[in-house]
Formats: sequence, C-alpha cells, structure tokens
Amino acid sequence: MQTVDIDPAAVLAAASVIPEGQPIVMINLLRYREQADYGGRTEFRPCSGREAYYQRYASVSSRLVMADGAKILWFGDVLGRVIGPPEERWDDALLVEYPSFGTLQRLFANPEYQAAVIHRTAALEDSRLLPAMTSTATVTASGIR
Repeated sequence: MQTVDIDPAAVLAAASVIPEGQPIVMINLLRYREQADYGGRTEFRPCSGREAYYQRYASVSSRLVMADGAKILWFGDVLGRVIGPPEERWDDALLVEYPSFGTLQRLFANPEYQAAVIHRTAALEDSRLLPAMTSTATVTASGIR
C-alpha cells in the first residue's frame, strides 16, 4: 500500500506509547515520483519528485526541526532489498533525531510546515515514517540481552 500523507490517528497512537521527553529517531523511507504530481495545480513549475522533496519541502522542514533541536543523523541511497516484499522499493533513507515526539508534533502543527507539505505529497510515490528510540538492551558478541 502506498502512503505519503501523515495519519493523525497514527500520530496519536504513537504519542500514547512513546515516553514524554525521550529522544526519538524517525526512520524515513522515501520513494520519489519521476515527476512531482501537484494534481493539476499550475503555480509550481514542473520538476522531479526528488527536487520537489529536497528543494521545496526539506529546505523548509529541516530548517524548522533543526531550530527546534532536531538533527539529521544519517542520509543515504537505498541500494536494494535483502528482506522485504519484492514490490517495495526505496530511493533514500533518512534518520532524524528529535528531542522528543512532541517536537515532531509541533512541526506537524507549524503553519510554515503545513504550507510546505504539499511539496512532500507531490514528490513522493511512497514513504514510511517510523518512530524509534534507543533500546536499554545490551549488545555483546554473544547476542542482545
């Protein structure tokens, strides 16, 4: 199933299980459209999905989240699939650390972000946005405990 829009019910469900004030890492999986799809709107010049995402959306969203204490931990090309459905394909992956899940919720509510999210929707054919936090387990040569 292809998904690109933020699901308010999923945000609330995640907020209910993520401890308040704990740093989280958002795992972003991105698959771009060949051409950004603005649904017939003509005020935006044609461009690739990748360009719409980075030049029009991420230029706004990254500035806003970094101003609120978030940081990009890692970004890179997805090179293939080892485990996963054959039809699932990703172009880029991105790891962003937020001081808390509330920081991400503030981003979603920010009017400047809301004005830029049209470019994210136009840019992406599919995406995943998964919250994660550091485990308290210990990793050793003999396994995880």
